[in-house]
Amino acid sequence: MYVTFQNLSESSRVWVYQADRKLSEKELELATSELKTFCEGWNVHGNGILTSFEILEDQVIVLAADESRSATSGCSIDSSVRALQKLENLLQINLTDRGKVAFKSANSIQIAPALGIKSKVVEGEIDTDTLVINPLIQTKADLESLWIPASKSWLNKYFPN
Repeated sequence: MYVTFQNLSESSRVWVYQADRKLSEKELELATSELKTFCEGWNVHGNGILTSFEILEDQVIVLAADESRSATSGCSIDSSVRALQKLENLLQINLTDRGKVAFKSANSIQIAPALGIKSKVVEGEIDTDTLVINPLIQTKADLESLWIPASKSWLNKYFPN
């Protein structure tokens, strides 16, 4: 059952997806419509759950579920991934590839493959203060630390001591 994002509890579980590019106004409208339709029908073993989403900076999708009554299961999570894959196909974007890193550069979000991220550090494109998406986000309350300095992330191992 869809509710506005603000009305979900702070303990709601979240999944963060980064699009490989910023969405246009028309794409945002389509994404909002598709995600709202999905959330209205998202359930766990036939039981409706309170769900919502938020699109941040026209590029980051946060899907959320209040698990206080019923925890999400493998099947319900799989259905959410299928909904995001459908959105990928409709918008010709990459959302579900987990092998990427989102970071801010000149006030825009950049996406790079995780396997080649060390070269971004070596080249100086990512430094200790560069904001990166925190992959440890699990709850709505955690979203306060969605963007963290690279020095406080797993990327810290690439910086000289």
